[in-house]
Amino acid sequence: MKILVTGSRGFIGSKLVSFLEAERHEVVRLDRKAAPPAIEEGLDAVVHLAGEPISGRWTVRKKRRIRESRLGGTRQLCEALARLERRPRVLVSASAIGYYGDRGTEPLNEDSPAGTGFLAGVCRDWEAATGPAVEAGIRVVNLRLGMVLGRDGGALGKMLFPFRMGVGGIIGNGRQFWSWVAVEDVVGVIRHSLATEAVSGPINVVSPNAVTNREFTKTLGRVLGRPTVFPMPGLVARAVFGEMADALLLGSARVQPIRLEGSGYRFHFPGLETALRHLVLK
Repeated sequence: MKILVTGSRGFIGSKLVSFLEAERHEVVRLDRKAAPPAIEEGLDAVVHLAGEPISGRWTVRKKRRIRESRLGGTRQLCEALARLERRPRVLVSASAIGYYGDRGTEPLNEDSPAGTGFLAGVCRDWEAATGPAVEAGIRVVNLRLGMVLGRDGGALGKMLFPFRMGVGGIIGNGRQFWSWVAVEDVVGVIRHSLATEAVSGPINVVSPNAVTNREFTKTLGRVLGRPTVFPMPGLVARAVFGEMADALLLGSARVQPIRLEGSGYRFHFPGLETALRHLVLK
């Protein structure tokens, strides 16, 4: 297959490209800064991962970049795909479980309504921006990505140093649910989405076993053999990270991959401890 990948230099994109090339697919990379995107004919599939990183303090300028890089970039890409004479059969486009907002212990699936707040609004509009591709008859899959864990990037990459130094701990009260997924499963889900005609629309890309922040903290400490006795109170998290703290660290989303499992995907790492031992100790 000839597959266009945006965001190919990112944490997920770089691993996806290596995987696709190992399977002998022809990969075309597109710089997300190209505007309007120059799309060539003859593509079989597109994987759209580009977007401003959401980590860091959310200043007014940062929030504008987060929103515009996703909505504007996605709509431009989809409009360009719709104009092609020979359109790709499938577009796999990133989204996030931020769509659901802070929902406490409520089990969430793909049919759950969108939440409130900045990130929920971005994700809702981000998915809507794929509309031109849908209207052109392209099968579109919206990946609602959870907290992606990998040794050399993602959320886990930022946690490893303090935890290895023995200064890790729960964040806030520790009762908020973190819906996580190993990066190997993200790549696996993208491959599954490209190959499975029955998969379309939003799918939750999370392990079937969400855990609380307290469970996550204790599990990571156990895997590393380090204490986890230095909590970060919610007030401190908000003082350091601002609005981002409530959305990504203190907010709770207990998300279930109902459509993904129903389509036949089997997770490589459904359990947190097994995933962490693979990622941290390999």
